[in-house]
Amino acid sequence: MKWKVYTWIDVLKHIAVIIALGLSFLLFFFYIYLPATTNHGESVTVPDLNGISLDDLQEFLVDRDLRYEVVDSVYSADLPPLTVTRQFPKPGSRVKENRKIYISLNSFNPPTTLMPDLLDKTVQNARLLLKSKELAVGHITTKPDAFRNVLEQLYKGESIEANTKIPKGSVIDLVIGDGHGISTFEMPDLRGLPLKEAKVIIRGNNLSVGLIFRPDSLKNQPLVVIRQSPDRKRIVRVGRTVDIWMGLESEVKKNEDEEN
Repeated sequence: MKWKVYTWIDVLKHIAVIIALGLSFLLFFFYIYLPATTNHGESVTVPDLNGISLDDLQEFLVDRDLRYEVVDSVYSADLPPLTVTRQFPKPGSRVKENRKIYISLNSFNPPTTLMPDLLDKTVQNARLLLKSKELAVGHITTKPDAFRNVLEQLYKGESIEANTKIPKGSVIDLVIGDGHGISTFEMPDLRGLPLKEAKVIIRGNNLSVGLIFRPDSLKNQPLVVIRQSPDRKRIVRVGRTVDIWMGLESEVKKNEDEEN
């Protein structure tokens, strides 16, 4: 038996053939076999599903080589029940065929929340509290009050108490103070009061003490208010100056009898 002698050229030829076969296999596997089995390169555009009803969803996606899965439900007053409100992937995304689209459906009834206590809170705090409860601020009206805090909280025009269950997204109207208090009111009756008490009432009503008339002849006697200007029951404005006349208590009775 004769043994064949291989030269280096023969060895290199065999190596070249093996490499060529290997490269051919790799090219076939990655560029022919894998694309054929994984739909490589075949993709579809995700449609906008917002507002589509659940009854129409299956057919709508099958026609586009897609599937869906419901992951949760939310509530929107702008859409009918059981319609799509959110989706992932987003509309316009490119995905492979038969990709599953995750959706949220609109529920039949809105979830409820507890009405917070807004009374005596500032408007800014009231807004934050309502937002934390997923409620909305409606109309804001004012009424005379010394502070600009919430005086009333209203739901559908009616006063609503704290911790009352209401639907999320409900609109709450607020009545707040104007920061000025009552601008006009009826002048209180100061007659018969000592000067010190009269001053307290005047200032307590946001009025100013004006002129004080005291007869020198009664300097050492206990005096009370016998006359005032503006007179009692007159309508006055905040900040008005009040003049008072001092005299004996008996003069008060005398003046009352004269008026009657």
